[in-house]
Amino acid sequence: MENKIFVGGGGEAYGTKQGLTLKYANRHGLIAGATGTGKTVTLQILAEGFSNAGVPVFLSDVKGDLSGLAASGSADFKLHGAFTERAATIGFEDYRYESFPVTFWDLFGNQGHSIRTTVAEMGPLLFSRLLQLTEAQEGVVNIAYRVADEQGLPLLDLKDLQALLVWVGENSGELSLRYGNVSSQSVGAIQRQLLVLENQGGAQFFGEPALALEDLMQTASDGRGQINILASNKLMGAPRLYATFLLWLLSELFETLPEVGDPDKPKLVFFFDEAHLLFDDAPKALVDKVEQVARLIRSKGVGVYFISQNPDDIPEDILGQLGNRFQHALRAFTARDRKALERAAETYRPNPRFETVDAIRDVGVGEAVTSMLEKKGVPGVVERTLIRPPSSKLGPIDEKLRGEIIKSSPMAGKYDTTLDRRSAYEILSARASSAAAEAEESETRAEELSPAEREFNAGRRYSGNRVSRSSSRKNRSFGRQFGDAMSSAVIKELKGTTGRRIVRGILGGLFKGR
Repeated sequence: MENKIFVGGGGEAYGTKQGLTLKYANRHGLIAGATGTGKTVTLQILAEGFSNAGVPVFLSDVKGDLSGLAASGSADFKLHGAFTERAATIGFEDYRYESFPVTFWDLFGNQGHSIRTTVAEMGPLLFSRLLQLTEAQEGVVNIAYRVADEQGLPLLDLKDLQALLVWVGENSGELSLRYGNVSSQSVGAIQRQLLVLENQGGAQFFGEPALALEDLMQTASDGRGQINILASNKLMGAPRLYATFLLWLLSELFETLPEVGDPDKPKLVFFFDEAHLLFDDAPKALVDKVEQVARLIRSKGVGVYFISQNPDDIPEDILGQLGNRFQHALRAFTARDRKALERAAETYRPNPRFETVDAIRDVGVGEAVTSMLEKKGVPGVVERTLIRPPSSKLGPIDEKLRGEIIKSSPMAGKYDTTLDRRSAYEILSARASSAAAEAEESETRAEELSPAEREFNAGRRYSGNRVSRSSSRKNRSFGRQFGDAMSSAVIKELKGTTGRRIVRGILGGLFKGR
């Protein structure tokens, strides 16, 4: 199928062949269905199709099954006969087994290349969402980010934010006058949540070297798109970190990539598995911004495909933007299930050959009810579709092969070693040490004076204008000295690596420029 990804179809009961038009693949999509109905295989064959078309892919591997994309399928596989029979049934004439170019990533650095971002790039909105903060606590995080921007304090890892929050708490009085109330209780609550995040292993995600987005948009030497697989089986133990990371990545793509309009094929396709985690208990402000990104990012050439058990997991305003649909079976055991089934059926363009609601309920494993965008972006008539068999291995690869792929990857060595350059933690620690040393030196000098000299310095003298204390005054408070020291160093800091114009984007991320 020219300029299309062959999806399946064929057979008397299934109508014509079904394909996803590459020109409309950036109009986003949905893969839905109950557990065990074939969503993973559909995701796998779409990733294969995009790769063969030269389109890079990013996807999360929640169960470990998708690592099989890196290995070729085999005639020894127990389902080989069923695969070849289905390929013949649907007219998949050039069906063959093959492996695909894969790069493995892992936030924890165990099953792939380490993937990181900085605290600053995460932005206050997403960071507050990650920590499940209240509105008041989120306000304190926003103040901390503002202070970091204004004072030239790079926020790279968690210890940078922890050190800055200590300073914010110590100077809460002055900050409250300018930005609003900063309570020690809120600062303490945020610090506790940061500790929980550390205990979950989230600290490994923040730091440098940060992920370069262009590394996700590579093509192999044979022109096929690189398939980037995020190992998520362990990450699912911290579902909020999982959802926040993927949302951050989506927002970074939106903020960074140039406008391309409607290209002949996407520049990148992004699969968001377990999509309900993104929206569970999410505040309306965040959902609205996700909707805004989903609506606008297609003009950057990025297609976003949500994978979930039920279309109801996706907010209606976002669901309406998902033009390419792959609906596997939904089971209707309860009244609520039946209503959900009916709502799902109503979103499709009817086919006179069958009732959509019956088809969604009755399709078997490896079948789906599909509707893809056609000419001028018009939704196609709903069809029952036999999903084509994958060419790569169905199921996970072994650890030995994974290790060999990681070692031979172009990314090998680039992200393996953590960098710890001078940032907020080091700057604040140095200033605190300097202020403490200055205060100690001043106290030592005062103690070395004789009682008569101390009494003379503390005495009142007539200056000709007014009565005043001597010029030898008590040492200022540590917080005041620290604040003054910080202000005097701003110009110097801004001349260095932090001397950049900083503008926060749609989800709180940063544009950075000289």
